[in-house]
Amino acid sequence: MFPNFESIPSPNKKFKTTPMDRSFDHLTEEIIFAILDHLHDDPFSRKSFSLVSKSFYAAESLHRKSLRPLHSDRIPTVSPRYPSISKLDLTLCPHVEDSFLISVSSAWKTTLRSIDLSRSRSFSNVGLSNLVTSCTGLVEINLSNGVALTDAVMKVLAEAKNLEKLWLSRCKSITDMGIGCVAVGCKKLKLLCLNWCLHITDLGVGLIATKCKELRSLDLSFLTITEKCLPPILQLQHLEELILEECHGIDDEGLEALKRNCKRNSLKLLNLSRCPSISHSGLSSLINGSEDLQKLNLSYGSSITTDMAKCLHSFSGLQSIKLDCCSLTTSGVKAIANWRASLKELSLSKCVGVTDECLSILVQKHKQLRKLDITCCRKITYGSINSITSSCSFLVSLKMESCTLVPREAYVLIGQRCPYLEELDLTDNEIDNEGLKSISKCSRLSVLKLGICLNINDDGLSHIASGCRKIKELDLYRSTGITDRGIAAIAGGCPALEMINIAYNDKITDSSLISLSKCLSLKALEIRGCCCISSVGLSAIAVGCKQLTVLDIKNCVNVNDDGMIPLAQFSHNLKQINLSYCSVTDVGLLSLASINCLRNMTILHLAGLTPDGLTAALLVGSGLRKVKLHLSFKSLLPPSFRKYMETRGCVLYWRDKAFQVDRGDKDWNFHSGKSLGDYT
Repeated sequence: MFPNFESIPSPNKKFKTTPMDRSFDHLTEEIIFAILDHLHDDPFSRKSFSLVSKSFYAAESLHRKSLRPLHSDRIPTVSPRYPSISKLDLTLCPHVEDSFLISVSSAWKTTLRSIDLSRSRSFSNVGLSNLVTSCTGLVEINLSNGVALTDAVMKVLAEAKNLEKLWLSRCKSITDMGIGCVAVGCKKLKLLCLNWCLHITDLGVGLIATKCKELRSLDLSFLTITEKCLPPILQLQHLEELILEECHGIDDEGLEALKRNCKRNSLKLLNLSRCPSISHSGLSSLINGSEDLQKLNLSYGSSITTDMAKCLHSFSGLQSIKLDCCSLTTSGVKAIANWRASLKELSLSKCVGVTDECLSILVQKHKQLRKLDITCCRKITYGSINSITSSCSFLVSLKMESCTLVPREAYVLIGQRCPYLEELDLTDNEIDNEGLKSISKCSRLSVLKLGICLNINDDGLSHIASGCRKIKELDLYRSTGITDRGIAAIAGGCPALEMINIAYNDKITDSSLISLSKCLSLKALEIRGCCCISSVGLSAIAVGCKQLTVLDIKNCVNVNDDGMIPLAQFSHNLKQINLSYCSVTDVGLLSLASINCLRNMTILHLAGLTPDGLTAALLVGSGLRKVKLHLSFKSLLPPSFRKYMETRGCVLYWRDKAFQVDRGDKDWNFHSGKSLGDYT
């Protein structure tokens, strides 16, 4: 803990300095704050900054506006140092007692504007009442996942008169009565998320729409509502986002009545995904008057027929449409091509009926496309890529995983014609080294996915390393032609690398990890099934990559305790690790568990793990929130201990999985739609 200083400099004055730090005398508060603004996302840099001098320490204390503590019991100690906190993120604190919320109310009574309790438990309406009545400036509260929260809590929440944003996702015990209290008390609400609040019906939603006239965003996904609640919603003058995902109670018949009552509204985003009961007639009724509509999601819904497409013909401002897993007809595609709008984003992932002819028609009309997703459109060939690249040269994102009929020569066109690409997903395709050589001309590329690309090798990867120096995320899952030479080229040529997946590549050795240890920004590393990797390479990663957050070394049988000790010593940011099938014992697991940030562990089939070692590790890992274990350990851990772990906020997941060789046929972690943010 840093020492406490009696005074913090007042605004717009120079900081007092000692002879030791007189070199900083000429720096005003504005200059120092400007420096801190650039260090906002780097906690290590901010810490180093505060250690420079007393004046820098005081400046950092005054400047900090957000806090994300690892433990709620640290707040009373930390709060005097940071008097200006406006945003408090408690997602790492599973147990937040009423006494804690009271101390928060006292510490930041006049500054607190946002608090996230979406992963927290144990508080009641007493603590929440103190918070909302003391911190009158609160404008954002996230209570998502509060399955035990009741209407009594909502009654207290209604006292937050200045509340503008409220998240109640999965608060399954809240009823219309509770949400009605919020509607009456929180009339300044601009954003409200109610998805999975299964006991809220048309009555509660109607009250919200009637009382909260300032609403901009409303999420009603998975609610048991019908069209009866929609008229007051569509009359909200400022509503811009309406999310009705999987609201099965809304259908064409019910929506027909809306057409006569709907006035012009300001709706810009409408999500009707997983609503198969809504066809063109229902959609037409719902969007009647929504002349400003920009984004529409119809994924997993009805077929895109001529009638469905025609009802969107006049929406000239439409920029984005998602039709994932819908069935496309040729006539429907032609109708889309006749729209007045010029689309910027089009998603056709897993759509049935997408052919070369369809894509050619679409891209010739919508030449301003910036993002295109044609994942698993398995009928397209060279003609589609030729049409896309010749018509849409300003693409920044192209996703085409598993377009297996596209020949290798087509990928050369991407590099030749789409120089602005930033994201490219070519997982499970026929691309070869010549394709990679061409794609290396896309100098802005930051995300490149080449998993299960069996025609590429180190030569192609070397082209990427020399041309795409901005690469942050690289997926080489089971691209078995890659060796240490290719990884060394990437490590040397892509200094901004943050995520790499080289799982199930049997030619990868410790040499690759030693090369990657020079990538100081590396945050996520997946090397599962790389049988030639040992603790030597892992130790190099631990020493060099201090920002490492996610590590998957499942089935790396040569990794033992010698690799865990360096991780414990250097990888202080590690949050998630998969150790299954490794050669780690009690000693290594105990060392690993000492990492304060560690939240999730998967430790199936560790031959050297004993019940005593597991118990000790779980006790030491005070930050652990989720641990996956083999079912055989359940009977060896006393029920009282399992209950204690649950009380502490750690959930133990038991897996009855037989020992088997992991061949990589499942768990495609990095190319299953996840991005770096999902892991961090």
